Amino acid sequence: MFYEDFLNKKNKLKITNLNKNLLINFLFEMKRLRVCEEEIEEEYHPADEMRCPVHLCVGQEAVPAALSQVIKKKDYLFSHHRTHGYFLSKGVKMRELFAELYGKETGSSGGLSGSMDISSPKDNFFSGAILGGAASIAMGVAMNLKMSNKKGPVVFAGLGDGATEEGIFWETLNYCSLQKLPIIFICENNNYSTFSPQKKRQSGSSIASRAKSFGTNSCQLFGSDICEIYKKLNNFTNLARKGDGPFLLEIFTYRFSSHVGTNEEEQHIKYRNKKEIDFWKKFDPVKILEKYLLNKNILDQSKLKKLDNKIKNEISGSFKFAKKSKYLKKVNWENLNYDRSSLLKKYKILKLNKNNFNFNQKGKVNRGF
Repeated sequence: MFYEDFLNKKNKLKITNLNKNLLINFLFEMKRLRVCEEEIEEEYHPADEMRCPVHLCVGQEAVPAALSQVIKKKDYLFSHHRTHGYFLSKGVKMRELFAELYGKETGSSGGLSGSMDISSPKDNFFSGAILGGAASIAMGVAMNLKMSNKKGPVVFAGLGDGATEEGIFWETLNYCSLQKLPIIFICENNNYSTFSPQKKRQSGSSIASRAKSFGTNSCQLFGSDICEIYKKLNNFTNLARKGDGPFLLEIFTYRFSSHVGTNEEEQHIKYRNKKEIDFWKKFDPVKILEKYLLNKNILDQSKLKKLDNKIKNEISGSFKFAKKSKYLKKVNWENLNYDRSSLLKKYKILKLNKNNFNFNQKGKVNRGF
């Protein structure tokens, strides 16, 4: 089933049988990301101080919010170029994201990567602008986990529908299925690859159906139904931890924000119709869950205000932290390209020929080839 066929279905949200605290956490994470992205967009051009292009994910908050309640510190998360939601879902500090956008040394990547390639190795979070890269690199980590007999950690790979048009994605899926790797692919199908709708780019069956032909357990979900996303994601994750991988979730979602930059920059490009936009605004995941929690008296206006204030204070503090931080004065390219501790460890494990690959007492690499 392709995107437009999915829009014609009658979708019913299932906010049932979940812990009340979990539902509140969902709302907090979604609102946190929503306001974060809105504030970044508002600040982006008036000040023109952010040092990189930004790909915002307003409207696509349900997936990273659900993931945040499933993923663990020891797990690995690889993201596509629309990184902010995944970055926050892995538990990395928001101020490190803001500082990175401003090109400051306190940014998660020292101000060198910007929004699209931001990473946090200490948190096992990595992203990249190479289309399909999140899948193939994630496969390598999943291979390492299996070869090292490390049971428990799972690798998550976030990608868009456009990434499935790369041959490397299907090669990756095939090998992951062949080796039963502990990896979960999360395909956020928002219909558009920049400005091109899916039906003009892809033929055949759906992404989820095609994945099954490689032996990958897959499913399709409504991207506004955070509870259903959480249930399926949690189930797949528990199975993957036991060695029953890989899995793929094709989640139909929608970005209210532009492809890149601000909506103001994209207004002259007429590639989306009002009917489509109105449909998704009717199923805004943030508003739906907030209304539900208020109607069920799980939250009241006072608690909601405290939640909102907590988010605003974090965002305000992140802006202040980023703007006060300093720019990186000196770049150590060797440290950026080589992890000495990792190289030393691999050297001992592989017992490489000292004539070809040596380490001196200071830990520097001497290459003999």
